[in-house]
Amino acid sequence: MKHSKKGEFYGDTNKTIYLDGITLTDTVYTHPKVDWHYHEHAYFTFILEGNVIEGNKKEVYNCSPGSLLFHNWQDAHYNIKPDGFTRGFHLEIEKHWFENLSLNSENIEGSNKIVDPDIKLLMYKVFRASKIDDNSADLSTQILLLEIISRLQNNFKAVLDKKPKWVTTLDEILHEQFAEPLTLEYLASILDIHPIHLSRDFSKYFHCNLGEYIRKLKVEKALSLMSSQNQSFTEIAYQCGFSDQSHFNRCFREMNEINPSQHKKILFKK
Repeated sequence: MKHSKKGEFYGDTNKTIYLDGITLTDTVYTHPKVDWHYHEHAYFTFILEGNVIEGNKKEVYNCSPGSLLFHNWQDAHYNIKPDGFTRGFHLEIEKHWFENLSLNSENIEGSNKIVDPDIKLLMYKVFRASKIDDNSADLSTQILLLEIISRLQNNFKAVLDKKPKWVTTLDEILHEQFAEPLTLEYLASILDIHPIHLSRDFSKYFHCNLGEYIRKLKVEKALSLMSSQNQSFTEIAYQCGFSDQSHFNRCFREMNEINPSQHKKILFKK
């Protein structure tokens, strides 16, 4: 089985950045199929443009722009790239990075598709930091990665602690219907719990209030849609459930610290 070394991915790499225990690569995928292989280090794959199918021993993931996967080291998988342009951003983490910070990477096992909007928004920030040529990029990446790993470990702990079934069901509903008008009463009726119970316990499991979580899902979806250069910001705003482009711009800047046009310029920067 093929063993991929640090910074080695199957395609044409636009840029590679080597930091202390972290390697960042921006790669255009060129292989229609990559047979079973594993990588030397744990890493994230973040799809920026196009589509790719990835399979491991447990699951098959259909990945589109905005899809984020985490792989622990030596976790075997394969890839299939459909026709068309596909580009991915990779963040590799060497074992000594975890050890130096007294982090236990064994808590994050195998390959996993990440849907947490907070982690995705942080990964977009890592990507943008990699495109800024200044002395603070290393520190910014280290801090952002610490936030990502902390959040990821908390999510795995929540699974092990067996959070209530309604929490998982609610998250699935919100991911599917975030662009639609949603009310507390409507969600509570579907989950068969009292609205007060839902409102009171939501922040316990999602670490923010319901309205803020929905806005995160909308902005995260907007970020993925920007990979297509055929849609205007107004079209993206309405597709994601914002009342108008002005509302979209405010929420986007609040969560990303830059406006949509600035992000799109960085996204397509080589």
